[in-house]
Amino acid sequence: MSDFLTHGRIIGGLATVPDLAASLRDYHDRLGLSVVEQGALSADLAASWGCAANAGSPFATLAPVSGAPCYLRLVQQPLAPDFVPTRTYGWAAFEITVQDVFGWPDKLVGSGFDIIGLPREIPGLPYFVAMQMLGQGREMIYLNEVRENTPTSDLPPAKSSVDHLFIVILAAPDRAATMAWYAEHLGLEEGGGYTIPYTMINKAFGLPDTHMTSLSMAQKGRLPIVEIDDYPSIATVRAKGKGMLPPGNALVTLAVDSLDRPGLDFITPPVVRSSAYYANRRTATVIGPAGELLELVEIG
Repeated sequence: MSDFLTHGRIIGGLATVPDLAASLRDYHDRLGLSVVEQGALSADLAASWGCAANAGSPFATLAPVSGAPCYLRLVQQPLAPDFVPTRTYGWAAFEITVQDVFGWPDKLVGSGFDIIGLPREIPGLPYFVAMQMLGQGREMIYLNEVRENTPTSDLPPAKSSVDHLFIVILAAPDRAATMAWYAEHLGLEEGGGYTIPYTMINKAFGLPDTHMTSLSMAQKGRLPIVEIDDYPSIATVRAKGKGMLPPGNALVTLAVDSLDRPGLDFITPPVVRSSAYYANRRTATVIGPAGELLELVEIG
């Protein structure tokens, strides 16, 4: 896995959950992810995200048994009863590469996951089969069985039953401007643009089945990273508690070749952090163009 971390690679995603122990039963006991770290968030780390009120919050870091150095972090905080996923700007979903996606609905019966999209093959899209589900913090998770590479990107077949995050989905008010920001500030490229009837978005906003959504894939070479979705104008900024993380899919961490790239306005100055997640590397967090929390880790 020494060549896994390259510029742009997803190191991890963070979701907020109302009951950490209950969510660990889902992600550890049901999905089979390993717990590699657990404790209380340090004040310094919470401040680096602009979320000082999360200092001391219980958290856990999970990793796939494949050994891929890509992590899912769960942070406990109260869940606002009016939070509805897929209706606000920011991180909308994490896609995880898995084996035997058609077997997962039965395996998750009785868990805390709410399956909102059963796996199905889509005519004309032979590259993968996905299912969608919500966790107990209303975080959106896609389980994605890779079949083959797309014409513009390489997709990672799972090396364990549930492997690593490989695409993160960003809900943006202006897809083109957001893609331009990732190109200018992080050197990512637009790997392909599509306009499709996006079922998840149309259902969330009560739009006709024929409503079309444009999306772009920000990638590095053939590595897909961020799917940028053009959300309808009726979407809103995600509400959050004062000084706290956003609800649901809250933060994404990417590897970068340097934190000294021009134009990166960090919440707090870069510092070296230990733990398996950071591996004694410099890290800092910015707020992206859709209001998303984007943590960057310098891999040199």
